[in-house]
Amino acid sequence: MKSSVKVAVCSRSFAQNQILRAELLQRYERVTFNDAGVQLSGDSLVEFLSGHEKAITALEVIDASILARLPELKVIAKYGVGLDMIDLAAMRDHGRRLGWTPGVNRRSVSELVISTAIAMLRRIPAANREVLAGTWRQHLGGNLTGRTVGIVGCGHIGKDLVRLLQPFETPILAHDIRDYPDFYAAHGIEAVSLETLLTRSDVVTLHVPLDQSTRGMLDSDRLALMKTTAVLINAARGGLVDEMALKQILKDKRLAGAAFDVFAVEPPVDQELLALPNFLVTPHLGGSSQESILAMGRAAIEGLDVNDIPGVNL
Repeated sequence: MKSSVKVAVCSRSFAQNQILRAELLQRYERVTFNDAGVQLSGDSLVEFLSGHEKAITALEVIDASILARLPELKVIAKYGVGLDMIDLAAMRDHGRRLGWTPGVNRRSVSELVISTAIAMLRRIPAANREVLAGTWRQHLGGNLTGRTVGIVGCGHIGKDLVRLLQPFETPILAHDIRDYPDFYAAHGIEAVSLETLLTRSDVVTLHVPLDQSTRGMLDSDRLALMKTTAVLINAARGGLVDEMALKQILKDKRLAGAAFDVFAVEPPVDQELLALPNFLVTPHLGGSSQESILAMGRAAIEGLDVNDIPGVNL
């Protein structure tokens, strides 16, 4: 029997997916979808959520000021894996429940990381631009096989990436605030400090959440530790890297290349950075494979029935 509880779906990609729409409507008869495809924030977000008891959110900012204006909203289910857009303390203070499943898009992100690592090591973005501009010349790149990969954050995505890297026979360094000795031992991973990882790695890939401890973690000083032949990949969260410092180090060729799927401000506005031949940009599509969208959407649907206050099981 369908529930008569009113549900609001803020996410545009969820609303556009016919499979997820149908599966949600099998459970709830009164659903408001963001069919207009607008970016919801502040007053527009409150207006959209008003009158609903449950909601599915994605990149919308949910904080105390929003929750205070929505007393009828009892449950928020997160479409996606990052929680930096949701004020968990405010959720607890207001007694709201959170439905969230970590790591459901891990394979989509880890495959993107490998594809961009290979692209940058083979200098594919620069070669592609030259061919389109009328220049035909070979670029001498390098293999991913045998190169040292440094993984900053060895949670769900980091661990999945380790498994996918096994055929490439890459030495792997890991840095995480948590210790995973059994996993590290099983896969021959060396746990090191962040500074050591940056100094020794040929490919550095970030997989940490954005919070006060990680914001700006790769500043100019830490970026300067990296090899001039190294590649930096950020498919985690914007704000982890000082983008101005990154632009300068790429311009000076003190870093071979960088590939970013996320930015502090999206869409990014620094056209000079985006135009650099040793920089590859993608539009926050790390979790946007057909398979991961279904996995994230189904996890969000299940999350609408959660009974946990944030902090109980996080």
